[in-house]
Amino acid sequence: MRPLVCILALLASFSITAASCPDWLNVSKRRLHDKEMVNLCDLTAGKPVLIVNTASNCGYTPQFNQLEFLHKKYADQGLIVIGFPSDDFFQEEDDESKTAEVCYRNYGVSFTMLSPISVRGSSADPIFKELARQGGSPKWNFYKYLINPAGQVVDYWAPTTKPDDVKIVSEIEQLMHPQNSI
Repeated sequence: MRPLVCILALLASFSITAASCPDWLNVSKRRLHDKEMVNLCDLTAGKPVLIVNTASNCGYTPQFNQLEFLHKKYADQGLIVIGFPSDDFFQEEDDESKTAEVCYRNYGVSFTMLSPISVRGSSADPIFKELARQGGSPKWNFYKYLINPAGQVVDYWAPTTKPDDVKIVSEIEQLMHPQNSI
């Protein structure tokens, strides 16, 4: 009888996770310069998420440092940071291994980086189509979208707003600790 109880508990937790995942995050994506797939529902279920369209050869590329800072500071509290490299603004490497080198070696990125995608226009990945529908389409690299655990855009920022800006940090902290908000 014990195995049946375990199976039922597993099925119940799966249905809760699947039910709490918005359709637009119910996808698997390949990790940057890797064969491993990441199921975004499993990664983000019930957690606040910061999604960023990135580029390796942009004036804003040093923002990887602040994104990594946010990841390290808030990961244990549930924040998920996801980077999506894109060449939509012609500042991404053609070779994915070079993109990975910029992220991992040059900036020490340890948050989730996924394979390059399109982030705007008719060829935009469905994730960025939904972000555009809920907030706005990125007009340049390093747009930042803060998503609540229900999969709704709380706010988004242009690249001129650094990831560690007080506006972004306060929104993250409010999502992570709603009991402290006024």
